[in-house]
Amino acid sequence: MQRREFIQFSALSSFVDGFSPSTISDQLSTNLVFLFQGDSITDGNRGRSLDPNHIMGHGYVYSIASRIGADFPENGFTFYNRGISGNTISDLKKRWQTDTLDLKPDVLSILIGINDANAQIDNPIEATSIEQFEIIYRELLNDVLQLNSNILFVFNLPFVYPGSRVKDKLAIWEEDILKRQAVIRNLATTYNCILVDYNPMFAKVMKKTPIEYWIWDGIHPTVFAHELMARLWIKEVSAKLKFLKSIKV
Repeated sequence: MQRREFIQFSALSSFVDGFSPSTISDQLSTNLVFLFQGDSITDGNRGRSLDPNHIMGHGYVYSIASRIGADFPENGFTFYNRGISGNTISDLKKRWQTDTLDLKPDVLSILIGINDANAQIDNPIEATSIEQFEIIYRELLNDVLQLNSNILFVFNLPFVYPGSRVKDKLAIWEEDILKRQAVIRNLATTYNCILVDYNPMFAKVMKKTPIEYWIWDGIHPTVFAHELMARLWIKEVSAKLKFLKSIKV
């Protein structure tokens, strides 16, 4: 880590010590704003208009929002999908104000990292290093905490599996993703948030069915995998949002 990055990292670490995100209680489970951020896996080819038929995309975000919204129509929940295909952590930073802070989320779910790994492999000179990845991630979280110290963060671990997109450099992909997973795990502890790790779930189902059935190109989930992701997300988040335990997953 460069000296400048280390100083910045230390300052951010000190900053977050003053915050302690609280659990959103059942008494506060009305009018919550759920925001999903990330890349193509979150994007799910979502609509860019206000058309409610397409606005959530067709991935795990759609399944999560549809279940919660259908089971709790009287709670006045709002759901936003702001995933953008191809995004890296640096891309997320550029649009953080309009696509996150301005939406004032109560629950913020983030799945990012696979495109940072891709950039590191294809163009390492311009790509964000692991250290930069962590610094930017922290910056984004601290920006949110300044507006809402009670926000519930949900960190989703990125993943990669053998497939057509990664097979030629699979070992390099796996090494990079493991490092970014480690960063996110550490942040999850620091920020007292929910961590959703899809890898054990996928490892279990892949014992019975081919990898391609779930992750068709090594990076992108199929419709079946998105469904499993939604189930796991709800299960993990229900540890803090207790009312979600009533949803069958």
